[in-house]
Amino acid sequence: MTVRTKTRVSLTSLMGAQVTDASGKSHGHLRDIAVHTGAEAGRVAGLILKTREGRRLVPSTEVIETPAGDLELRSPRVLQPLAGDENYLFLWQDLIDRQIIDIHGRKVVRVNDVVLEWLGQGSAHLLRVAEVEVGMRGAVQRVFKGAMPRRWLDGVAQRVNGRSIPWQFVDVIEVDPARRVKLRIEHERLADLHPSDLAEILADLAPAEREAIFTTLDEEVAAEALEEVDPKLQRSLIESLDEERIADIVEEMDPAAAADLLNELSDERSEAILEEMDPEERQDVEELLEFDEDSAAGQMTTEFVAMPQEASCEEAVQALREFDGDPLTVGEVYLLDTAGRPTAAVPMQRILLAQPASRLSVLAEPPLITGHAEMHQKEVAEMFDKYNLHSLPVVDAAGKLVGVIHADQVIHFLFERI
Repeated sequence: MTVRTKTRVSLTSLMGAQVTDASGKSHGHLRDIAVHTGAEAGRVAGLILKTREGRRLVPSTEVIETPAGDLELRSPRVLQPLAGDENYLFLWQDLIDRQIIDIHGRKVVRVNDVVLEWLGQGSAHLLRVAEVEVGMRGAVQRVFKGAMPRRWLDGVAQRVNGRSIPWQFVDVIEVDPARRVKLRIEHERLADLHPSDLAEILADLAPAEREAIFTTLDEEVAAEALEEVDPKLQRSLIESLDEERIADIVEEMDPAAAADLLNELSDERSEAILEEMDPEERQDVEELLEFDEDSAAGQMTTEFVAMPQEASCEEAVQALREFDGDPLTVGEVYLLDTAGRPTAAVPMQRILLAQPASRLSVLAEPPLITGHAEMHQKEVAEMFDKYNLHSLPVVDAAGKLVGVIHADQVIHFLFERI
């Protein structure tokens, strides 16, 4: 039985290595390593050599690492010219000293080196990317490369604490607009991150990398991330986008968060974005823009579920199915009288456990605590603390239900005061 062997080598130690054939004749020096992107991400497409005829690519399966650590071609005939339009990521050019996202650690790091792995089975060799080095070991190898023999340097580097990230947890940040589409499949993994984690990653990036990442996100993920970042960063993220693209993102945001965002923009830009929005979403946001952002109305969301007092549990469940907002934010259904004034709240748990024909009014929890739209957000926070609230229905001067404030909005307000 043939045993597959694995030999690890750093990109830094390979760079500049002379590539010869079996007779010892030199055919160039290693200048980079091309790696596939997309579905084949991490698989080495070939080694880039600097030859007398220019840059040439040779498949890694046609190169052998000798016991002395040199690179040997199986045949000079495998050298191929680079057309320049290949869908490759170049490890030295595109990764070293660049910022990447550690998906597993949910943070931004800088690449000091790349660890490759030779997989040998009989006479076949395959080179693949194993991990990226983001600790001191990679930095030491690069600083002292050329100043000492490779084997001695490898020995020194092994005594330095390394910090690496397996390649499957790496998401490449590509700034060049021409290559964003090529790397989109990697960026789609960002959608699996919690919006708060994604917001922290965006905050840690330099402007160019931040823009490159944000423009790859779909509207829903971009909206969730925008809701988690501070106003200054919000403006920076949407600065380069056109009004139509921003409107698509704003439509996916909670109306209160969308109103806060538009409040931070110039009147001219805000109006242009509103013009691009669908009429229904635009109306919700425009209503909130009329209120003072420090008031209860300025903190509330207009996305809630309300039913007539005589409604049944079955009707409430159907209303939740048709709810346009995030159903996970609905903790209760509000009952309204004929004038639209809230009379009671019914917890969702009771609705889901009750018989479909049960009347909501029977399951209601009196008394109902409400807040006025003009209340200052400090007073709102005091009400949440006093009554131990999870949410607070907000009414206008006529007592009609106009919105709901959830606990996370209050927590955000209190956090800003710290």
